[in-house]
Amino acid sequence: MSTPAGLQASFIGIDLSGPKIGAAIVGADGKVLERRETTMAAAKLIEQVAGLVSELRAFNPQIAAVGIAIPGLVNRQTDRVIASRDLPSTVRENLHSDLMKATGLRVELENDANAAAYGEYKVGAGRGSRDMFYVTIGEGIGGAIILGGKLWTGASGFAGEFGHITIDTEGIECDCGNTGCLETIASGPNIVRRANERLYRDGTSSLSKLAINKNFTADDVAHEANNGDDFSLMMIERTGKFIGTGVASVLNLLNIERIVLGGGVMDAGDLILNPIIHEAKRRAFQPCFEATTIVAATLGADAVLIGAAMLARDAAS
Repeated sequence: MSTPAGLQASFIGIDLSGPKIGAAIVGADGKVLERRETTMAAAKLIEQVAGLVSELRAFNPQIAAVGIAIPGLVNRQTDRVIASRDLPSTVRENLHSDLMKATGLRVELENDANAAAYGEYKVGAGRGSRDMFYVTIGEGIGGAIILGGKLWTGASGFAGEFGHITIDTEGIECDCGNTGCLETIASGPNIVRRANERLYRDGTSSLSKLAINKNFTADDVAHEANNGDDFSLMMIERTGKFIGTGVASVLNLLNIERIVLGGGVMDAGDLILNPIIHEAKRRAFQPCFEATTIVAATLGADAVLIGAAMLARDAAS
């Protein structure tokens, strides 16, 4: 493919947080210019990423750097991936140096929630704020803190683990070893778990028919809620209350200017956003609540790609 005329230096964002590796050229203004994707094979991750970068550079040779978003704990000070359930330790060990060699470009690694937060902050729902807390609610629940325009990652790079705020001390055990984390109640799989536990007591829900024919998902719950199913509406509203309880704790702790809520579960729109805001208002210290704005994210699934690219852009400045 020939290079379009007039292209300026751009950046590549890569998202490793799903079954497919997503990659995109992103302009300095945050706009996605070209995309590629491939099914992830973790053992061949270096080769796959290098291949995607090569394809995108064929479209635009003026690539200045690459940002890569990883589901897991990333220490940017040491360029190390400390933990990731999706990447084997043999791949994680020298990931940064291996990717630099394979691509021939400067590479920035970051946690996927942090990357999405940065994207929303720069060109999405957080634009115009100085301080922001970002929440992503999907297969898991993550968070990220931006203070004074910069990601605040804490002493060892792992700040913002919103999904591991304790909500129910009598709840189920979380993968992290704690009991009753928000993630055990409000993540996509746990919305489904809670719904399944109640369906036997409410056979009138349209989800009951779905459950007979297939394993339904949190997306199905959101879809049925949007179609007016009372049971699904209840599940979404209760999920919103749990998330709002966590948001109230963040407001009381940080007195933050803006909270942005993203991830697949937010596809339920106002049906989940309104209960989150209501519960946060009910539980937060009132001056903290009044000083914040709680909004839905606007970049959708592109937030991670855009944010990773923007981090690569700004790391050099």
